[in-house]
Amino acid sequence: MQEVFAWSLCLSVGVVLISIIPLTIGRLKGGYSIENMSAPRALFNELPAFGKRAVWCHQNCWESISLHAPACILCLITLTDSNIAIIAAWIHPLLRFLYIGAYVFNIPTARGLIWVLGIFTTLLLYKEGLTQLI
Repeated sequence: MQEVFAWSLCLSVGVVLISIIPLTIGRLKGGYSIENMSAPRALFNELPAFGKRAVWCHQNCWESISLHAPACILCLITLTDSNIAIIAAWIHPLLRFLYIGAYVFNIPTARGLIWVLGIFTTLLLYKEGLTQLI
């Protein structure tokens, strides 16, 4: 069952890469061009509202993967075989994918709930992985 944690890690990285799509669309709608490549962050104030949310969402995706990746690696190293950990590992990338939509389309209640559930799944992985160490 160890491949579940590897897949969770790979799918979660894939979600981070998917978050580049609305980010790029927002930048293009804000007038991004080759000339802006020297200072792409300077364009932020020109972005439409969804483009700004796409930037924040993309940044949050990086923050999330920085927490989730070590949890997956911990479960891989400790040979965690808990059903709770396996379910959490599968659910996390799905939640993060839904988070992108909730953030970009400005559904704050859903975004907050999805964020909390995503953090909860990561914490479960840490708990189950650390339990194996004891």
